[in-house]
Amino acid sequence: MSDSTITPWVVGNWKMNPMQVNAKQLINEFKELLNKNEISQAQCHLAVAPISIALHLVKDELKQANRTVHVVAQDVSRMAGTGAYTGEVSAALLKDSAIEHVLIGHSERREFFGDQPHIIREKVKHALAEGLTVIYCVGESLEQRENGQADQVVLQQICDIASCVTAEQWHQIVIAYEPIWAIGTGKTASPEDAQSMHAKIREGLKQLTTLGSTMPILYGGSVKPENAVELAACPDINGALVGGASLNAASFYQIAQAFAHTK
Repeated sequence: MSDSTITPWVVGNWKMNPMQVNAKQLINEFKELLNKNEISQAQCHLAVAPISIALHLVKDELKQANRTVHVVAQDVSRMAGTGAYTGEVSAALLKDSAIEHVLIGHSERREFFGDQPHIIREKVKHALAEGLTVIYCVGESLEQRENGQADQVVLQQICDIASCVTAEQWHQIVIAYEPIWAIGTGKTASPEDAQSMHAKIREGLKQLTTLGSTMPILYGGSVKPENAVELAACPDINGALVGGASLNAASFYQIAQAFAHTK
């Protein structure tokens, strides 16, 4: 079971959405909701992950929010520093731009863009070296779950990065469990199934680091206001990585409220 003092995270992954004018409107609507009924930072960490060309726009808009809302990069280069790597954005460049959180290992990056374990390790290593907080995504396919391989697959994905994380760096990592079969499909793991996997992840982390009981483990995969309260009530679910519902300010706010008031 997780430490009861873990402050939950609710992170909106906007993926390849929306247009900039709509991003600005979305942030302004979310700020208005926070102004009307604040969710304190002690209750819940809040974050959004916009497309790379909107990172600064979103960051600037959020400066007027009544609390910190972190801005998260959706990916980072496997290459370090600066150099002749056309199209890449390194961890050092994110840090230089005051972006201090990054998603790594999302299933869409693994499936569509060739993020194999050795590439993911490089990304994690450089991000941690720059002091970034890594939201590391793990999850199994429907075939793997039906074949009884879900636990093995997910725990192996966590072990994949263990060799590049020092004992002191585990506090920079947030785990996000996203069953691939539930991402964008409208299907959601039952709270019981989600809790079961989170508990196994928790035990796996405890084998790797003394910080295992205090590391946040988020659930992702068609998280909506309708299921957020049930998910938030699970002892080892410490927040949510929200996809489509984060593109609606009211829905995202309701999910944040669920975790802020349940934990």
